[in-house]
Amino acid sequence: MTSDYTDARRKSAFAATQHEKLRALPCVSVNKQDGDNVRLIQFKDRQGERKVGIVNGKTINLIGEVRSMRELALRAIDAGNSLERQAQLLNSNTQEDYAAVLQEQRILAPLDHEDPAHCLVSGTGLTHLGSAATRDKMHQKLDDDESAMTDTMRIFKWGLDGGRPGPGKIGAQPEWFYKGDGSIVVNPGAAFPMPDFAEDAGEEPELTGLYLIDNDGQPHRLGFAIGNEFSDHVVERKNYLYLAHSKLRYCSFGPELLVGDLPTNLVGMSRIRRDGRVIWEKEFLSGQDNMCHAIENLEYHHFKYNQFLRPGDIHVHFFGTATLSFADGVRTQLGDAFEISLPDFGAPLINGIAPEATRVPIDGVRIL
Repeated sequence: MTSDYTDARRKSAFAATQHEKLRALPCVSVNKQDGDNVRLIQFKDRQGERKVGIVNGKTINLIGEVRSMRELALRAIDAGNSLERQAQLLNSNTQEDYAAVLQEQRILAPLDHEDPAHCLVSGTGLTHLGSAATRDKMHQKLDDDESAMTDTMRIFKWGLDGGRPGPGKIGAQPEWFYKGDGSIVVNPGAAFPMPDFAEDAGEEPELTGLYLIDNDGQPHRLGFAIGNEFSDHVVERKNYLYLAHSKLRYCSFGPELLVGDLPTNLVGMSRIRRDGRVIWEKEFLSGQDNMCHAIENLEYHHFKYNQFLRPGDIHVHFFGTATLSFADGVRTQLGDAFEISLPDFGAPLINGIAPEATRVPIDGVRIL
């Protein structure tokens, strides 16, 4: 096991080197142009101090007076400002090299809580239409008698028929799952721990919504980020009642938080590299134009539960995908690296895979 772990560490270090791609990004001004969205990040400086910054092409403009995105958001709420406005007001104009932050793996997830128990990670599925060809096939199947459909197809049909009801109306309830608390979030550039009992280590390229509950119990959306909702698809395929088990894995999102309105049509790329070579890649679609549920409808069906409105808590919610390497017969292994990119979101999200030992053996529970 030790040699496997060392080898996996060596291979997954590939993920950090991929951030060299940032050097090719064009320089842009933080003075927002029409149609541009501000992107924010969290990271540590070389002294280990937490920082929040505005992405400015190849550099980061440091935001003063705050040490976390959550703190910045709380200040915005208290002042009655948007998150973007608050960030610009505290812009120190002190800069740091973005590529160096990524290469040295000082990047953090763009939203976290100092107490991981106060971060809820959840998600929803059967929300995306996929490609035009897939959409046509789905419509053909949905023309059949609903009583003959699988539960999966029935829920998808409910979303297709009622997931976008219009402003002020409640639409169809989506699939929903619990993934974990803040302790299962892996920073961008780091490896996903793969439990020794896992039967698969599969990527899910998704959008994530990032939220904060204010002191009055009101949820606020800070923005969106690229996400990898890492799951065990072999377990899920055995029986759909195992879905809950398959989702209890680590995840990652970031490195950047996109503030403001979400582009309606997002076209990204999901890749897997092994020993530095791409072994699989595929385009994926997201954004409202490619979803059968409105974002607002998905948000309502999450935050309608009063127990999710605890003041000060943060929420990370995965919005689903229609693209998986597992569906194309790919089986990942230790040391592989995932890369998920969306041009509107800046730098790609990259993570490796490393082994993790189970801490509690069979018969390991003690009786008091």
